[in-house]
Amino acid sequence: MSQSVVPVVESKQIDTSPTLTFEEYRFYQTDSDLQYELYKGKLIPMPTATVLHIKICEYLVYQLQRYLAEHNLDLVAKTGLGVRTEEDTSRIPDVVVCTQSLLEQAAARPGSGILDFEEKPLLVIEVVSQNRRADYVVKRAEYELANVPEYVIVDPTPNKELVRVLAFPEGEDIYTQTDFVPGQQMVSVVFPNLTLSVDEILSPPLVEGLIKAEQARFQELEQQADEQRQRAERLAARLRELGVDPDRI
Repeated sequence: MSQSVVPVVESKQIDTSPTLTFEEYRFYQTDSDLQYELYKGKLIPMPTATVLHIKICEYLVYQLQRYLAEHNLDLVAKTGLGVRTEEDTSRIPDVVVCTQSLLEQAAARPGSGILDFEEKPLLVIEVVSQNRRADYVVKRAEYELANVPEYVIVDPTPNKELVRVLAFPEGEDIYTQTDFVPGQQMVSVVFPNLTLSVDEILSPPLVEGLIKAEQARFQELEQQADEQRQRAERLAARLRELGVDPDRI
């Protein structure tokens, strides 16, 4: 007796997730702790960050904030700030650098903090996590079409570690890329005086330790300055004892 063969038909997965406009996304609320990006009207859940991912982002924000302060630039470096890249697409880069006025503009609007089309950040950084194609291909195309001046990809994946800097050459509208690997210094295009160790970016020290070391250096400098003042005061006192006015020397 022959066995009947029943054809197996693979049912296609149907996307039943809601489709949102950009305005609906700005006011979207969920009970979940997950963050969502918007991609062509669909909500894309963002994976929970690893500890390394968190440390890299904190390190980059710390170094950028120090650089902006040292150069007296009216710019800010932030995490969690959205960037609209297409009609119904909005990303949440790991780090965003923009002007203070743009941040205040976004803060003054109700809903999520997102830079709109005309509110261009100067720099966005993505740290590669699970979806490598999203960071290397999809988001690259989006940030390029949105005319974001510089897009930096930090990839800590074992045996694939690199920092890729994508930026527009002067007068061009297509990204060129420069890869920096361990042992090299990453150089920004938008901020040419900003150089960071690729080794430190990929395996960063704790920001808390950097702040403590900075405070210790500041206290040491203060102590040295205080000792110099005390020596100067003792010398002036000695000169007066000898009948010499130190203010006339």
